[in-house]
Amino acid sequence: MEFAVNRPWADDSYQTRQENSVVAYLWIALGAVAGASTRYFLSGYIARGVASSFPFGTLIINITGSLLLGFFLVLASERMLVDVRWRWLIAIGFCGSYTTFSSYAFETFALFEQGQWLLVGWNIVASNVLCLASVLAGAALARWL
Repeated sequence: MEFAVNRPWADDSYQTRQENSVVAYLWIALGAVAGASTRYFLSGYIARGVASSFPFGTLIINITGSLLLGFFLVLASERMLVDVRWRWLIAIGFCGSYTTFSSYAFETFALFEQGQWLLVGWNIVASNVLCLASVLAGAALARWL
């Protein structure tokens, strides 16, 4: 997610850049802890509530993470002047650890190996279409506000 951190520093001194780099890592780490914890809680909650071989927890997490990322980035770049630390915290830290593309890929692979072709197709289509639609919905919501 380089879009959130690739801006030049106002002060080109090495010391300032290094201090800002440490601050960035701290904000990203804080967001990552929150995102991973939320993901763990929500995926367990969904697994207990929905008994299925289809990975609904991963799908719901990817959809809500895509919605949040689309909403936040449009809101932060078009509607409000937001401190870069919020981008580090939410876009990179929280959404980066909350969304589960690697889980999606592995679960799709596992379904493929089990020969569950219909679930493989459904997972690929649903994840890609619904997550893209969620980013669009989040962006539209932020622009509507």
